[in-house]
Amino acid sequence: MPPTATADPIRRRCANALRVLAMDAVQAANSGHPGMPMGMADIAEALWRHHLKHDPCDSQWPDRDRFVLSNGHGSMLLYGLLHLSGYALPMDELKRFRQSGSRTPGHPEFGHTPGVETTTGPLGQGFANAVGMALAEKLLAAEFNRPGHEIVDHRTWVFLGDGCLMEGISHEAASLAGTWGLRKLVAFYDDNGISIDGNVKGWFADDTPARFEACGWSVLRGVDGHDFAALDAAIAQARQSDKPVLVCCRTRIGQGSPNRAGSAEVHGAPLGAAEIAATRQALDWDAPPFEVPGDVRQAWDATERGAALQRQWQQRFGAYAQAHPELAAEFLRRRRGAPLGQAARQALSRAVLEAEQRAGKPATRKASQDVLDLVGPAAPELLGGSADLTGSNLTDWKGSRSLTGAGTGNHVHYGVREFGMAAVMNGIALHGGFRPYGGTFLVFSDYARNAIRMAALMGLPVVHVFTHDSIGLGEDGPTHQPVEHAHSLRLIPNLDVWRPADATETAVAWQQALLRTDGPSCLLLSRQALPHAGDGSERAASIARGAYVLRRARDERVVLLATGSEVQLALAAARLLGDEGIGARVVSVPCLEAFERQDDPYRRSMIPRHLPRLAIEAGRSGLWWKYVGEHGDVVALERFGESAPAPWLFEHFGFTPQVVAARAKRLIGQGARLQ
Repeated sequence: MPPTATADPIRRRCANALRVLAMDAVQAANSGHPGMPMGMADIAEALWRHHLKHDPCDSQWPDRDRFVLSNGHGSMLLYGLLHLSGYALPMDELKRFRQSGSRTPGHPEFGHTPGVETTTGPLGQGFANAVGMALAEKLLAAEFNRPGHEIVDHRTWVFLGDGCLMEGISHEAASLAGTWGLRKLVAFYDDNGISIDGNVKGWFADDTPARFEACGWSVLRGVDGHDFAALDAAIAQARQSDKPVLVCCRTRIGQGSPNRAGSAEVHGAPLGAAEIAATRQALDWDAPPFEVPGDVRQAWDATERGAALQRQWQQRFGAYAQAHPELAAEFLRRRRGAPLGQAARQALSRAVLEAEQRAGKPATRKASQDVLDLVGPAAPELLGGSADLTGSNLTDWKGSRSLTGAGTGNHVHYGVREFGMAAVMNGIALHGGFRPYGGTFLVFSDYARNAIRMAALMGLPVVHVFTHDSIGLGEDGPTHQPVEHAHSLRLIPNLDVWRPADATETAVAWQQALLRTDGPSCLLLSRQALPHAGDGSERAASIARGAYVLRRARDERVVLLATGSEVQLALAAARLLGDEGIGARVVSVPCLEAFERQDDPYRRSMIPRHLPRLAIEAGRSGLWWKYVGEHGDVVALERFGESAPAPWLFEHFGFTPQVVAARAKRLIGQGARLQ
């Protein structure tokens, strides 16, 4: 497909600058993906130079358009756009593409490179992030805009390819976007028919336009991705739609390369010196590597236009602040991504106090809802939800309102879409203005795992509420009984995993999760009722440290470590041991990650190394061996569960006070030599 002639030759040169920068950077790194940047360069020129609302001098301007490169392997396209537009990404960084310490890593990384809105690479998730961003814009506009004062009015643009659309998450996200009517979301589909293995006809024969139309999108079919006039017309049409828009762009991967274009060869490997020379000749590009001609650089520079756009918005916001000062102050607080407001912090403290004083023995999932009942009205930035299990996860609260198509509400019904929910919540957090949380059963965290990992990688303050946390859910059986999931989540860096033992620990877990601003948290909650594990005015501060002594004894001879529902089991076993004159310390460990952040003296004081140690958790033994040592022991579940009532299951699998006490006595009898 040869380039289409245009009345404005500078546009072709601007697009070719992106192509040349991509192939030169990949060649210098001897690694990367030049094909997509070369194929989508014309689309990028049409959007970024003529339609994208952004300010290169302020990548955090609240009312900027969001741009997401979902097909993040083509990262050099984004780096070229950022550099040429005037962001703080100098040419030296492009020369260091994919090198240690550079701002141009192999895939775009949020918080690492100015102008990168989200970390992409795992295909399809960037698209789902974009859906979350567009939802956040719609909800913020409904909440803050007033007649004559529209301070929230921006679009979300996303590039995606065949790989993104093959991933199942694209179905989940597209369905949600259409259902929510996200009319300010526009996706450009790089329809080049090529993936790493070659032509996709043998494994991707979907009617993509029909699929998106069925999901409630407007679809622009057959747009020539190398024709500027066609692209301009498509973008103008997309702006008028009352639905999300998919622009299907017919492109040629590696466009401009005489011998590699249109083939899988150009997808994920350098072109080589000879082909780069031939491409330069074909593009009539005589500038040396990493040099941009002056006319092209001037045409790309968006700093002046961006500053003007932001000044206009600042003037509008100034008028808004005069007319609605309280709303303006709240908007700025929410946009800064600041921690919860004073009212919400006070509500969290009250929730902890009331949990300690509340009678009864609620399941921790119900204790979680009790916290939300108090905090929800005081924290307008909370945006909750559930993957079709609201009545089981209990993520709604008194006064919460279900999301409507009009863009109002603070509780999102995500449907049976755990992966999509997690990735959309990441997009909401990335956009700013909300603190998202969402729920499902713990066993289904597997569906959402990669999006949870991405939240941890990006340091996003997202909260995952995972209920039905053990075999204690009973008759649903092994398909729904999580065994390996707690430790599996604990393996993800920068993810706090809380498994509270009672209502007080649950309230503290919520408190810590909502006060955290540098990463996600998971709350693993029980279906079954759990009585108070302890009391004391200083208990909340101890819980926040991740592990604390819940029961001391004279002449302690063994340490029992436990989380969640098994804390009660440890306490009961300690009483049995005490009846035999054996002193047992019980340590509740609601969050291993928080415990690991404590200093060494505190950790040693909680879990003395001179005593034998026994850990109890109704799941795989996993990480517990680090804490009990090779001479310790773990009462765990090393197989899948069964379908039966919860009390029968716990007894069947050896989670009884008698078994725990016997295992503890065996440790003591062995005279374990501990480090």
